[in-house]
Amino acid sequence: MLRRILPLSLLLPAALGAQKAMTGYAPQAAARERAAEAAAVAAPSPQRSERHARVLSAETHVAGTPAQRRTADYVIAQMREMGLETEVRTYRIWLPHATSVRAWRISPDPVELDLAEPAIAGDPFSAMEQYLTVNGYSAAGDATGEVVYVNYGLIEDYRRLDSLGISVRGKIAVARYGRSFRGIKAREAERNGAVGLIIYSDPRDDGYMAGDVYPEGPMRPDGAVQRGSVMNTNGDPATPGWASHADARHVPVEQMTIPHIPVVPMAYGDAAELLRGVRGTDVPGDWQGGLPFRYHIGPGPVTARIQVTTDAATGGWKDIHNTFGIIRGTEFPDEIVMMGGHRDAWGPGSVDNVSGTVAVMEAAQALAEQARAGQRPRRTVVFATWDAEEWGLIGSTEYVEDDSARLTRGGVAYLNQDASAFGPDFGGGGSPSLRETLRDVARVVPDPGGEGSVYQAWRRNQAVAADSLEPEMGDPGGGSDFAGFYNHLGIPHLDWGFGGPYGVYHSQYDNFTWMKRFGDPQFTRHAATASVGAALMLRLANADVLPYDYAEFARTMRRYVPAMETAATRHGWDVSMQPLSDAIGRMETAAAAFQQARDARLASGAPAAAVLARTNAALMRVERALTRPEGLRTRPWFRGLIYAADENNGYSNVVFPSVTEAIRAQDRALTEREITDLATRFTAAAAALDQARQALGGS
Repeated sequence: MLRRILPLSLLLPAALGAQKAMTGYAPQAAARERAAEAAAVAAPSPQRSERHARVLSAETHVAGTPAQRRTADYVIAQMREMGLETEVRTYRIWLPHATSVRAWRISPDPVELDLAEPAIAGDPFSAMEQYLTVNGYSAAGDATGEVVYVNYGLIEDYRRLDSLGISVRGKIAVARYGRSFRGIKAREAERNGAVGLIIYSDPRDDGYMAGDVYPEGPMRPDGAVQRGSVMNTNGDPATPGWASHADARHVPVEQMTIPHIPVVPMAYGDAAELLRGVRGTDVPGDWQGGLPFRYHIGPGPVTARIQVTTDAATGGWKDIHNTFGIIRGTEFPDEIVMMGGHRDAWGPGSVDNVSGTVAVMEAAQALAEQARAGQRPRRTVVFATWDAEEWGLIGSTEYVEDDSARLTRGGVAYLNQDASAFGPDFGGGGSPSLRETLRDVARVVPDPGGEGSVYQAWRRNQAVAADSLEPEMGDPGGGSDFAGFYNHLGIPHLDWGFGGPYGVYHSQYDNFTWMKRFGDPQFTRHAATASVGAALMLRLANADVLPYDYAEFARTMRRYVPAMETAATRHGWDVSMQPLSDAIGRMETAAAAFQQARDARLASGAPAAAVLARTNAALMRVERALTRPEGLRTRPWFRGLIYAADENNGYSNVVFPSVTEAIRAQDRALTEREITDLATRFTAAAAALDQARQALGGS
């Protein structure tokens, strides 16, 4: 409770950041903003966070179920009680649920495997009704075949199998979770001819070889199953690229980009019943997992059968519900700052993502208290909770496609919360243009561990000693609800939170009991995460000039170019990256000139609202300029040209994806065209910065 009563003035001055100018603010506005942020930082409550978390994780709430609708009703009721304007947007999407899933070892020694997660003594939530242990968007089907162990099921793993003369055609592939998005594993199994896929969590990755297992520790026990979607695209598969309105055109099921083979997740206790008897080729050294026997590839002599049935014929179309709490801006109501997190889960979901939902609600509470006192933000702030993220970022994607014109014009930033509080270690990431803003806000939020600020704890955790260095941040690749905003529209984004050992991901054991024992027992980190969010929302919503740092952005981009050159050189190409380097240099020069003009202009007071509106409109065009309407050649929905999820991994990040993918395709001419195109985009971004400087009155 120390974090709630410790005066900010008692923190070390370096943590406060109060002695330096606040980027984007005239001095008088900065003083008001510091006071508003101090109040907002103090507002989130661990006790209230715990109450919200208990309610929201009281039952398994998978998208498309009545339980999930109840979470929407709860959030809306709470936001109305706060005094916020509220909205619910409902989309009808293709979301078939499993009605049964079964798995057998056919030979030797036939046995049906019990796939359900067992109840654990002392954890009442583990005994609640479960969603079946099947992967979202698995095909319905009944498949039998010899077992082939395929390691992580990556492209390179199938290449290794080819080199060994082993095929999965007509077989049941068994892959372990990790190293890629599970949808990539399903795609590659199907491409290589497998009739079915089993994905299991190996104890080497998140079980007993990583730490004590639940309930003694936070890691995955032998009966825990990782559910999750195996669709590789974002949004409703029936409406790829457009919103799922009632009258929307729908793609036929057979043309949807979803698997056509059954895919079943399995606990490592069950997977052992299949893998223990597999013989044939011995595994390469790096394919050996953590089960207590030597792994072999097969095929056979073990034969397995998996069977999945769904409600596709009778109830495949289901409603999902996004919720919004809104405070309209007083001066720039068409400029929007949004904070959001998904509400759906595969079980109780206390970490993923009740923790993120609670952070959104507590940040909303902090700003609502100020609005009720007559201190509304200058820009419109929106607190969103998304549905069906777990199935393919569906709720947020449908919203972005639905509101793309308004968001493109006025989207200032999207702040994402996903699995936000489950341990002691703070981290963050997002667009380089907003990273300094996150660092600066972290300086004024007390660390829930009681030692200085969140920023100071962050530096200690990453062992950042030199004053000239900053904590590392993650890049925005894919895998969460920021994708629609950043990768599709080019709206800057941030994410942050507290993490730690977490082996119960997407299982029934991600629940309130686990959270109280291991994740955040006092819910102080839930509150601190919300404090960061509340201060960030105010910082962006009240700024005279939006506090993007495009000098840091350009410096970050410059560091990526040598890796592109190296990749091209590996093909023996003499391809010049100089046009790209020159364009990034122009952006950095324009950013420095703008920031100098901004700081000089604001030092003497804020200009008129019309000047600020023109300036900020130009600033919002900077990262939009780094997108292109036709998107990536491989994935048109991804319009952003700076970061994207790796098309062959799903989770990992690719920098300059248009160029990277051309190099991977070993197409020199395409690579040169993409370098030229990307350079043109950076030149346009520099021009937008020049326009912002001119609008502000700079020469």
